[in-house]
Amino acid sequence: MLANDRFAWPKPLSGRTPRGGILLQLRLHRAGPLLGVGLLAAVLWSMSGLAASAAGTVNVLYAGSLVNLMEHGVGPAFDKASGDTFQGYAGGSVGLANQIKGKLRQGDVFISANPKVNDALMGASNGDWVSWYVAFAQSPLVIGYNSSSKFAADFKTKPWYQVLSEPGVKIGRTDPKLDPKGKLTVDLMKQAETFYNSPGLSQKVLGAPDNPAQVLPEETLVGRLQSGQLDVGFFYSTETADAKIPALALPPAIAPKAVYTVTILHNAPSPAGADRFVAFLLGANGQKLLNEHGLTLQKLSLTGTADAVPQDIKSILAKAK
Repeated sequence: MLANDRFAWPKPLSGRTPRGGILLQLRLHRAGPLLGVGLLAAVLWSMSGLAASAAGTVNVLYAGSLVNLMEHGVGPAFDKASGDTFQGYAGGSVGLANQIKGKLRQGDVFISANPKVNDALMGASNGDWVSWYVAFAQSPLVIGYNSSSKFAADFKTKPWYQVLSEPGVKIGRTDPKLDPKGKLTVDLMKQAETFYNSPGLSQKVLGAPDNPAQVLPEETLVGRLQSGQLDVGFFYSTETADAKIPALALPPAIAPKAVYTVTILHNAPSPAGADRFVAFLLGANGQKLLNEHGLTLQKLSLTGTADAVPQDIKSILAKAK
């Protein structure tokens, strides 16, 4: 570009050349190589600052059960609508919160599958990472199974807990210490002992709470089931609906559920982008995507310091009342 002593104005978000851009290109052309380089550097520095203020990368740390929704639904739709770039990182909600507190992972937005995880990030003793959060959707725990598994037919003729007790069945679940779904799974099995009058059922099906033969990263569980590495797993309904995995609903009396929440983290590197992302997620387009991906929408519910919530998000919450 410099060899020809020319300068191409960076294409703005609107797709139009900024006012005065043509004149500046002409002056750069006439200025000569050395002056052109200096002006070019100055212009690029200025333009990079303008671009950063208008749009940029938004880092979203989110519950691993939302991988498909975020990477193939909300993320691309947000990019198109805002001009920002969604960059997601999936993991167990508790594990992500621990990384945030330990300053091992930085993000702009945090989406959890359990409101209590946010509580562990609130207050001075917890680093004041979160001052507010909004609950926006739910998803019940279900039993998902591989239709090609040799145990698949049994789910049509036997109670689910009996199938999970059969010798050789390969079960997948998440770590109860790092992921709310893992804890809900352990709680479910303990309740099932009473509900089905089957003492010792939890130990028989799960073994130890942290059984390494079963406990796997949340973001890999769907893929492992689909590939045949697992016969059955504990999932949220949004995961099985998205991946078209056969699933069994649990009795309402013992069926736990995820409650998804979203917040903007303290000292977010891109607070304006984070604001735009949360507003998109909670707005009409975001809510439509949530519904399409099998989540149960709920009335938006704010917890924490209302004054700390960006104004456009406040407006969405006010309309939802």
